[in-house]
Amino acid sequence: MNEYILEIQNLTKEFPGVRALDKVNLKVKKGEIHSLCGENGAGKSTLMSVISGVYPKGSYEGKVFYKGHETHYHSVKDSEKGGLAIIHQELALSPYLSIYENIFLGHMKTRFGIINWDTYIRESKKYLDQVGLKENPSTVVSKMGVGKQQLVEIARALSKKVELLILDEPTSSLNDDESEKLLELILELKKQGITSIMISHKLNEVLKIADTVTILRDGKSISAYDVKEQKLTESMIIRDMVGRDLTARFPERETVPGDVIMEVKDWTVFHPDYHAIKVVDKASFNLRRGEILAFCGPMGAGRTELMMSLYGRSYGSRAEGELYLKGKMAETGSTKAALAAGLGYVSEDRKNLGLILIQDVKSNISISSLKKLSRLGVVSAQQEITEAEKYRKELRIKTPSVNQMTRNLSGGNQQKVVLSRCLLADPEIFIVDEPTRGIDVGAKSEIYGILNDLVAMGKSVIMVTSELPEAIGMADRIYVMNEGRIKGMLMKEEATQEKIMHIALVN
Repeated sequence: MNEYILEIQNLTKEFPGVRALDKVNLKVKKGEIHSLCGENGAGKSTLMSVISGVYPKGSYEGKVFYKGHETHYHSVKDSEKGGLAIIHQELALSPYLSIYENIFLGHMKTRFGIINWDTYIRESKKYLDQVGLKENPSTVVSKMGVGKQQLVEIARALSKKVELLILDEPTSSLNDDESEKLLELILELKKQGITSIMISHKLNEVLKIADTVTILRDGKSISAYDVKEQKLTESMIIRDMVGRDLTARFPERETVPGDVIMEVKDWTVFHPDYHAIKVVDKASFNLRRGEILAFCGPMGAGRTELMMSLYGRSYGSRAEGELYLKGKMAETGSTKAALAAGLGYVSEDRKNLGLILIQDVKSNISISSLKKLSRLGVVSAQQEITEAEKYRKELRIKTPSVNQMTRNLSGGNQQKVVLSRCLLADPEIFIVDEPTRGIDVGAKSEIYGILNDLVAMGKSVIMVTSELPEAIGMADRIYVMNEGRIKGMLMKEEATQEKIMHIALVN
């Protein structure tokens, strides 16, 4: 009996101008948790898409064996019939349907063309119990947080009698508690005999639950480790991922903050739909020239809502309070006015709010600076290309051309495109919301370097982050939020993860 549930032999996959996978080999044992690591653009998601039938047989070279037989999948439905399910980083739930409808969507059985809804409500409870979700099956999915939606995705996979579960960055949008529960669930599924492949940039999570780790770099399979037998460490993974040792996760810099450049007083933001509910309640803080200011707190603390409201009233039904820029009261009632006042914003949701995926790289970079690139109302195509090429080289965006569609780039390179647009607009204050979410350690290090360079130029940075080591490693000061309020502030030299969590949850 074959001990491997999945075997990949010399898999090669090409897109126009790009070889995404180059003779990749992979073996996954039955009943194990196998982690796939690599930089953004290394080919991880492409590999999983080939395995699950997103890219059909004939569109790639090489062989895929599942449960001992070579696969000839032409769609995801083909792989699902064999007990293989993939959960993508961007969840594929229908937001306006209920939990039980999402679980059985696409594989409901009818009798004389009629669906027995009561049967599926009862059936869904079995799978919800299995993943530890206590919600009523009739709850509409959009009313739940991302963590619970992730569990619905897994429940849907279980309803299809899954034997091999592929999870692409399953904890990238979750807080620490939600991430811990999801990891425990994956371990529980292992006890039930379900094999899991987990793509993740969170190396501490990888080492916590994985039995085997395979590392990809530039579309090639570089190494495979037995975590316990070979005593795998984060440094070993990073070395194979980036092809070198990363000596410092957070690059050092000299910090000499100047005068206060931005001050916010008693800023209150009201919910966009329920106008009496305060999402942010009397937040007051200041930002100095040449410093990085971090905002931390649990999911739902109001950090993103605060920043979006300050940037052109992009969130909320209304906002109250005072905003001062360079000592003068500023009115930023639109994103255009905010940009003109010297504010730049990089959204945490790069796909929906940060990028136009159906446009090319150069258009995404230039879109906030068309006035700068135009004369008499006509955009200079040559100058647009020149500026885009400049940032492609400086930020090392992996793309064959600035004319490449942005949707074809990996997550980390898409994030660099969003940063490039903000850099070209040249604001004095950069608000970056979860700037390294879902990207690898190599790309993170490059983005940290960019933020440090901005500060060295006299710019100021506000960084919203859920990763406490990132806040401690990068920020000069840390504001802690919870339940819409700023609970306290810590200087860099006194900040620890324990102190941040204490302020958020106890103060």
